[in-house]
Amino acid sequence: RLALTARAREQAAASAIEIILRNPRFQRARRIAGYIGSNGELDPMPLLELATQMNKHCYLPVLHPFRHGRLWFSRWTPGDRMAPNRFGIPEPDVRKGGLIAARNLDLVIVPLLGFDKACNRLGMGGGYYDRSFAFARRLRHISAPFMLGFAHEVQRVEHLEPRPWDVPLDAVATQRQLYRRQR
Repeated sequence: RLALTARAREQAAASAIEIILRNPRFQRARRIAGYIGSNGELDPMPLLELATQMNKHCYLPVLHPFRHGRLWFSRWTPGDRMAPNRFGIPEPDVRKGGLIAARNLDLVIVPLLGFDKACNRLGMGGGYYDRSFAFARRLRHISAPFMLGFAHEVQRVEHLEPRPWDVPLDAVATQRQLYRRQR
């Protein structure tokens, strides 16, 4: 993904966003979490900007202040002040409030390094998303958010072997298509 030009990344993101906008899961979602794209990732921020115009509540991940390795999600609107966390990743100012637990989201747009057709995800290795959404694996009676990977088509690999702690994606959107996990 780093070998792609900035223009190619922008075009890929725009095409993937068009696919997501037509998806009923996105259309029904009221509370949507995304992330700020970096290091060649597809950037979902234009989608979050559109979502706020559609009166949807948007959230960005913030490092959980007490539970190491987990995320909370902070309300975000375009123009909000951001500050770098301990990894240098911009986060909304949590002092203004608007924090929400992962289980209260409807749709989560998830970054990834790689994925396969079964929607198994290779993350960055920190396990933040897997720990934050582990309840979806353990507590089947709780309604979990729809987990949507957001990736370049070139990030698709033939097969990934899921680990017991991996939280599966429900789908992955690329600039070419929407891959759905087979249940």
